[in-house]
Amino acid sequence: MINVGNLVIAIAGRDKDRYFLVMKIDEKYVYLCDGKIRKIDKIKKKNIKHVQKTKYFSEKIAKKINKNIEITNKEIRNFIREILVSKEVK
Repeated sequence: MINVGNLVIAIAGRDKDRYFLVMKIDEKYVYLCDGKIRKIDKIKKKNIKHVQKTKYFSEKIAKKINKNIEITNKEIRNFIREILVSKEVK
């Protein structure tokens, strides 16, 4: 099950193989942001079937989202970069 704050990889569409952070979820869609191409003010709506969850999760960002505290694109970029650089993803 995918949750707000999960790092996911797009498995279909023009953004295939890109990593995103889940910002919001509804029944059929996830709303994604990477802080670079897909910024917070223009999040990507994607069918939940077209993303794959990774084992990585940002508790800090998830708490901010749930409490409606402002998050910066830089925070998201740094989280994704930290995971991609320091760990083997998937």
